Amino acid sequence: MRTPLVTVILPAKDAGAFIGTTLETLTRQFDDPGALKLVAIDDGSRDDTGILMRHYAERFPHATVLVNARPRGLASARNQGLEHVEGDAFCFLDGDDWMQPQRLSVLTRRLHELDCDVLRTDHVTVRDGVRTLATAPYPWRERVVSPRDAILPDDQPTMVDYPFAWAGILHRRVLDDGLAGFTPGLFTAEDRPWIWRLHLQARSFAVVDAPALLYRRGVSTSLTQVRDRRQLDFVRAMAEVIEIVTADREAERFLPKAVWSVLALSSRHLVRSRRMTPGLRAEMRTAVRGLLAKLPDTEAAAVLSRLDGPRRRVLAPHLRAVGRAA
Repeated sequence: MRTPLVTVILPAKDAGAFIGTTLETLTRQFDDPGALKLVAIDDGSRDDTGILMRHYAERFPHATVLVNARPRGLASARNQGLEHVEGDAFCFLDGDDWMQPQRLSVLTRRLHELDCDVLRTDHVTVRDGVRTLATAPYPWRERVVSPRDAILPDDQPTMVDYPFAWAGILHRRVLDDGLAGFTPGLFTAEDRPWIWRLHLQARSFAVVDAPALLYRRGVSTSLTQVRDRRQLDFVRAMAEVIEIVTADREAERFLPKAVWSVLALSSRHLVRSRRMTPGLRAEMRTAVRGLLAKLPDTEAAAVLSRLDGPRRRVLAPHLRAVGRAA
């Protein structure tokens, strides 16, 4: 039996309404089904997600279905999948998304042609049947560079602000070189520390064109739609980003970008918290203030001086509460 070209890591919880489509599109990625290994993780589902995973696993010569009796979260489930990678490439897919035919065939071929550690792509968002192209925020295509060259500038969207783990493909050597997985227990923003580690540790990177990955927006069970305590995990995620960048050999170069991201995301979550219950809203504000207090003084002052008016107004009372000038 041939070694698969790519391992697809597919965690899902209660995705029965969508995962049949997700899995069906995986059968259309290669002419030879043996080119793909499916690693599906049923993360404590209470619907037929696991049944569908096992049904489709029978259609692939290489397939593993893992079952968590209780939900462990997307980050931990992805880490489970990473332990089962075979072949030279791997990628991630969520249970409510899907791929156009031959996407992975194209990406595995380009990964080898460019001899690259990481390939990233655009993706298509789908909301109420309307499809919209979301472009990877990097101006050059098919150009192999250091991933560090795609982190800056600090005040504009860059590839670390495009943290979608599923928007591309990776060579397994990034694992062999010691790239850590996802922070266990994070239920939201789990991609944020991971994407920073990827761009600081991988050796080569490119953005390429390929058949699309389609990303459902507005799914009621998605954590981007849910307003509960799990949303507070963005604070832990971004605190970890600051730690990762502070420990890097080029911390002085990249800390302003990390601080900018913290302030931008904090502003966004504070606005979203207005729709939370009063108790949870108070928890969010307390958590954000703790995060703001941890920011390095020099970089925080420099970024705040350039922050736009709306964000400054949202952040002002919280910055004053931790002794920072707004």
